[in-house]
Amino acid sequence: MMTFLTRFWIILILVSIPMVAQQEPKAAFQVVPLGVKGGTDESNLSAYLVAPIGTKDYICLDAGTLHVGIEKAVANAIFTVSANEVLRKYIKGYCISHAHLDHVSGLIINSPADSSKTIYATKKCMEMMENHYFNGQTWANFGDEGLGFPLKKYHFQTLTLGEQTKITNTTMTVKSFALSHVNPFESTAFLVQNGTNSVLYLGDTGPDVVEKSDKLGLLWNAIAPLIAQKSLRAIFIEVSFPNEQPDSFLFGHLTPHYLMQELHLLAKLTGNTTLKGFKIIVTHMKPPAKNSQIIKKQLQELNDLGVVFLFPEQGVRLEL
Repeated sequence: MMTFLTRFWIILILVSIPMVAQQEPKAAFQVVPLGVKGGTDESNLSAYLVAPIGTKDYICLDAGTLHVGIEKAVANAIFTVSANEVLRKYIKGYCISHAHLDHVSGLIINSPADSSKTIYATKKCMEMMENHYFNGQTWANFGDEGLGFPLKKYHFQTLTLGEQTKITNTTMTVKSFALSHVNPFESTAFLVQNGTNSVLYLGDTGPDVVEKSDKLGLLWNAIAPLIAQKSLRAIFIEVSFPNEQPDSFLFGHLTPHYLMQELHLLAKLTGNTTLKGFKIIVTHMKPPAKNSQIIKKQLQELNDLGVVFLFPEQGVRLEL
């Protein structure tokens, strides 16, 4: 006969198994948003610090706003050192998705105070930065190639699409994918990996159907296996306008409707249930402020896949 104590332990084990199974995996990355908006507020434009959890080795994904965002993170006790030390010592490099000013202005303005590090970008993006910004006329050439007199503070590392590149002074790697941002102008998605874990960051992008492109479709095919393996921790993706924005005035951006349409295409590759609980970090919402609330409401109403939408705040830390 089974004793009372034996029964008790069997019941306890059976009850504990589903609780353990439901626990979220241990965080692999820490994220500090330095800027989260698109549009007119120059103090809060796209820039996200990402590092392996428990380290100070950050890559900055886009760099529309740096100093103000770092100051807010310091004020929130995310960092216990000065903003200048974060800029110079904690940020190990920059991945720039495209050369529009709302994604690079913080990098340009802060370059005189910065330390030596690497800027990673695709060939087209790097050429635009060399020809139009770091050219010795618009701004001093802080790079190690290009026009004017190269000051060689930054190493300009040109990324080959689809090829994994080590991020210097970190344990991370980055792989770039082309995006369409008013076809034929290109933006970039960055797959940042550390060991078996990864996050995917998309610069500005329009939906394939409007852009008459296959760029997002190719990206979904590339990253679908990572979702199936549960090694991709989150996707950072823009939603600039509410659904009311006409297609002719999207200018290479997404709405809630088009984001969900793209996620359904991704779900066809991974299986619908695989995306349930998956984190989607919504970036680049444009003014006016009321549009942010409309976008959030529309996303929740359209969310039939069970994804978790996160809306980052400037200077507020996330763990993924």
